[in-house]
Amino acid sequence: MFVPPGEDLVNQWESEQARLRLQVMEEDTEDWQRSPDFSGLERVGGVDLSFIKGDDVNACAQLVVLSYPDMEVLYEDSQMVTLTAPYIAGFLAFRETPFLLEALQRLERNQPKLLPQVVFVDGNGLFHYREFGLACHLGVLSGMPCVGVAKNLLQVQGVNKSEEHQLQISALQKGGDSFPLTAASGKVLGKALRSSDKSSKPVYVSVGHKISVDTAVRLTHSCCHYRVPEPIRQADYRSREYLRIHFPGADT
Repeated sequence: MFVPPGEDLVNQWESEQARLRLQVMEEDTEDWQRSPDFSGLERVGGVDLSFIKGDDVNACAQLVVLSYPDMEVLYEDSQMVTLTAPYIAGFLAFRETPFLLEALQRLERNQPKLLPQVVFVDGNGLFHYREFGLACHLGVLSGMPCVGVAKNLLQVQGVNKSEEHQLQISALQKGGDSFPLTAASGKVLGKALRSSDKSSKPVYVSVGHKISVDTAVRLTHSCCHYRVPEPIRQADYRSREYLRIHFPGADT
């Protein structure tokens, strides 16, 4: 079990987030992002960590690279890792980013031609307490375009599960429909997206790095066969499968 973090560590992490936040690019930076059909985009990545139930230290860090637009798996990397940083709400990146970054760097060293042109992260980007979630952290440190896609609403900066929010969800009629997640300051931190005609429950998309929110939403929808975009869905499935095979009998 982790020892509860001290105030000094929290302050250090807040300072680090503030410093890195200045490097986040919230606009489209690649030609394929500006194309109506994402012409030129050939490889999309997905990352995730899966834990054995009851163990918050040992995890499977997963990277997958899929072809675009076919969503066929081109590459996968599953690694058991030992997390050393404590879990603190709002600072998830300090636990997970080092291992996800290592996976991307390993791919760049060994098979650079398979490096993804954008990475989907199971978590938030700008839609965060200090506008610097996991997708931003990984994006800035890797220098790659990143998109944060969360399955649950982070109630932050005035965005909450209000009656108005539920009405907005009900108004999403078809896959691709979305509405902005607007902070009390008036800034749009991300968008709630109905990612599939088959699923009425939205996902929450936000900018990680080097992409605009509208492009991130459009790209996320284009990668969805089901509710969760395929790069994240495949990363989640394969990390859980790795744990099931290597730790039989453990509940994941």
